[in-house]
Amino acid sequence: MLFWFIAIAVTAIACAALFYAAGGRTVNVSEPESADSNSHFRQVLAGIDADLAAGKLGEVEAKAAKSELAREIIRLKAESGKAAVAGDLGRTPLLVGLAGVAVLAFAIYAALGHPDLPSQPLAGRTDIAAQSLNLDTAVSRIEQQLAANPGDVRGWAVIAPAYTEMGRFADAAQAYRRVIELSGVTPKLQTSLAEALLLEANGAGSEEAMSLLRAAADGNPADPLPRLYLAAELTRTGDYAEAAQAWQNALALSKGGEPWLAAAQQGLAVAQNDGSTGPTSGESEMIAQMVGGLADRLASQGGSVEEWMQLVRAYLVLGDKAKAQAAYDDAVVAYPKAFDRGELDTIALDAGLTLKGATP
Repeated sequence: MLFWFIAIAVTAIACAALFYAAGGRTVNVSEPESADSNSHFRQVLAGIDADLAAGKLGEVEAKAAKSELAREIIRLKAESGKAAVAGDLGRTPLLVGLAGVAVLAFAIYAALGHPDLPSQPLAGRTDIAAQSLNLDTAVSRIEQQLAANPGDVRGWAVIAPAYTEMGRFADAAQAYRRVIELSGVTPKLQTSLAEALLLEANGAGSEEAMSLLRAAADGNPADPLPRLYLAAELTRTGDYAEAAQAWQNALALSKGGEPWLAAAQQGLAVAQNDGSTGPTSGESEMIAQMVGGLADRLASQGGSVEEWMQLVRAYLVLGDKAKAQAAYDDAVVAYPKAFDRGELDTIALDAGLTLKGATP
């Protein structure tokens, strides 16, 4: 309410000042001056009469001079009246205009304004300020604020992802640790800290990051992000069995259309093929034709153990485990002794095939 009283008072003073400044006024003029003006005309008239009496003017000339004097008096009175009317008409529209502007301003502010809105702390305005500043300047200002107030969890939460964007991964990890210390651990913070640690390691891996990702995945079963990071790191380190499970867990959370979906499917294929990216669709078709010809020849004519091993591997690359099992079984029939099969049994065991019918 105090705000409205002050606003109304200031508006009234401003309108009064404008009204006073725009009003028509006579300055430093008094009634005797108007009397002197009439006296001037009487003196002119008396001069005409004196010239007539002295014979300086004739009757016709004197009459013409008096007529001209009368016309001049009428003209001056007419101009004075117009000026007065114009002044009166100018003050009224001015008063109405000022009142209308004041009413309109108060009506708009009453609808849109929020005079009772509390002020926002500086830390809460960091995101807005950063939009109009470059990143380095914004980060520098936040660092100054954090130096003065190390317990500002909001400031640490804002600067941590900025550090990551700037490539200052060690600083980002430290900032996320500070947020966790001040606000408590959450799966999201664990994932962000693990990301900073992995980026800081630059491909060397981080045991702490892996522990954080596992904890984040357990803490929030609906978040695929820690599982994606975990699966990618397990694939990088060659732990393909666990990586495949992690990829599958992430894909199980997909609703379709996520930007990471294609990469996760590719990652799963790599993990399932022990690090191989697998053939493209065109390559798969060509391989299938070659494999079909090799299978027909081995079935009709037989072949060496190396050729059977090549056939089993080809089916495994194509992802057809059933045909790989059938090819292995045919190879066992052709070479019943394990000594003759060489590394074929090893390939079958690694691929999870059943060694039925094989003899030592």
